[in-house]
Amino acid sequence: MSANEPSHAHHDAGGHAKTGMAGLVAGAIGVVFGDIGTSPLYTLKEAFSPHYGLIPNEHTVLGILSLVFWSLMIVVTFKYVAVIMRADNDGEGGIMALTALTQRTLKHNPRGVYIVGVLGIFGASLFFGDGVITPAISVLSAVEGLQVAAPHLDHFVVPLTVAVLVLVFLAQRFGTANVGRAFGPVMIVWFLVLGAIGVYNIVEAPQVIKALNPIWGVRFFMEHNWHAVFVLGAVVLAVTGGEALYADMGHFGKWPIRLAWTYFALPALTLNYLGQGALMLNKPSAVGNPFFEAVPQWALFPMIGLATAATVIASQAVITGAYSVARQAMQLGYIPRMQIKHTSRDTIGQIYIPAVNWMLLALVIVSVVGFGSSTALATAYGVSVTGTMLITSVLMIIYLRANTKVPAPLFWLLAAMFVLVDVAFFYANIIKFLDGAWFPLLLGVILFTMMRTWRRGRALLHEEVRKEGIALDSFLPGLMLAPPVRVPGTAIFMTADKDVVPHGLMHNLKHNKVLHQRNVFLTVHTLGVPYAPPEKRLKIEAIGNDFYRVLIRFGFMEVHDVPLALMRSCDAGGVYFDPMDTTYFASRETVVAGRHRGMPIWRDRLFAFMHRNAAPATGFFHIPGNRLVELGAQVEI
Repeated sequence: MSANEPSHAHHDAGGHAKTGMAGLVAGAIGVVFGDIGTSPLYTLKEAFSPHYGLIPNEHTVLGILSLVFWSLMIVVTFKYVAVIMRADNDGEGGIMALTALTQRTLKHNPRGVYIVGVLGIFGASLFFGDGVITPAISVLSAVEGLQVAAPHLDHFVVPLTVAVLVLVFLAQRFGTANVGRAFGPVMIVWFLVLGAIGVYNIVEAPQVIKALNPIWGVRFFMEHNWHAVFVLGAVVLAVTGGEALYADMGHFGKWPIRLAWTYFALPALTLNYLGQGALMLNKPSAVGNPFFEAVPQWALFPMIGLATAATVIASQAVITGAYSVARQAMQLGYIPRMQIKHTSRDTIGQIYIPAVNWMLLALVIVSVVGFGSSTALATAYGVSVTGTMLITSVLMIIYLRANTKVPAPLFWLLAAMFVLVDVAFFYANIIKFLDGAWFPLLLGVILFTMMRTWRRGRALLHEEVRKEGIALDSFLPGLMLAPPVRVPGTAIFMTADKDVVPHGLMHNLKHNKVLHQRNVFLTVHTLGVPYAPPEKRLKIEAIGNDFYRVLIRFGFMEVHDVPLALMRSCDAGGVYFDPMDTTYFASRETVVAGRHRGMPIWRDRLFAFMHRNAAPATGFFHIPGNRLVELGAQVEI
């Protein structure tokens, strides 16, 4: 199964060519595999938790281990690493990038584009749910090692977990550049220790290696019938983080991630799971916390410290991913604009979004305190992960169907396998709805409703503004019949519709009764690709009497710096924009909810609230405050 893979020149410019393969592999180990690398802390512990009623005998242990190993092989190695990474949007991955890529594939099918957009938004909503639960369950499961090392400290587990998470989120404002340098070495040590602990325990029960044979997974299903499907709700915890491999592809490139997974992370994880299984065969009472029970007594406290560091790194990777997805959604018009702070002078991807950070912190603390243990959180964890994985599979199938040379029978066989596995995992988690699965679903539904409301509300707002506006092509000739006084300088009127007279121009004429010497109608478009090609960045059209239409295009991974784009392209179209002689005019609409319009009244009010609290477009576009005139207007939708 293969697809066309475009060249990614911008990656070389971004530093991939300079870093070297070894450095990229080490960086990928530190950032990409944090989530999946900490799964051994809780996967087998959850599989043998009392509510599944499994007895840790040889058939059961080998069956669960076989399911875990082959889930890693099918879902992560084959599906994500070998197949989905071929569907890259100009080198970028992740569900929003895949959504935009799939929509381009269906550009002649408007209904298909709409359905894909809805699926992508819901997948992104579930991803944010994952961003809430991953830090909570990861850190909580690491700190729970105290219950093995020092049972009398049990009541400190939740307070310590909350304290660690608060510190993690407080540190976000300082950026991840310095902390990130330590991610690779720490996670390399973590995976080496995982493998070493696995070997240490496998030696005591080498028969556990038989679990690599898939027949043991088949036997487990034959012996447990439908109950085996329920256990998949625990098995899927081993593959959480698979989505991160795809989402972080743009940061490291596909080959460093593939190499790091195949030759380092996968072997270490496999050895550790086998080691935990070997321990349970020799000591069935270890099912309470097989990860820490597998650690020699003398190494328990150092291991708790290393596990906490690894889970903090896993949490950091998820938080950073949430910032990245939020920015993509923001720039594609799915969520309101928010303040974005760049924490690195050199790396454009290192950003901090305060609103997302504090929202995540509040929800993570609620998760830790409300659920109280990693076992309770595990029941909620799988729904958001498996839901996102299923949506990714569907989008991938739609995209690759139009971009693959694989024979149709083989293609649909592989597609059916992917979907069947994802549906089985999703079903095994959704049936735990009342046990906690409702939590990420509720988060997803709330975020989905807000994103759809924002998208629809913006379309209605644009429609109302256009309805009340005056056509530019008929307005300017009439204005020039009796032109007002013209003053020196350039006026840039920001407008979402290049064919309608901007409110800023109308207000300027009404109140100041003047025109600037040069007037520019500026529209900014965000493309469905990560980086806008240089030849498509700027388009300048002279429409007479020193009036110009200017269109600036940005990719959804770029900083929307309008003044910088104008300065860098000042020679295009023979127009020079002097920053010190330019005034920007922008309108900020006040939205009023109206009955019997495009949306129910409660959604109108929700959109009005989000619009009122969105960051100003001028800040988002980096317009200097001392060169800005902002004018208000009231619009009823």
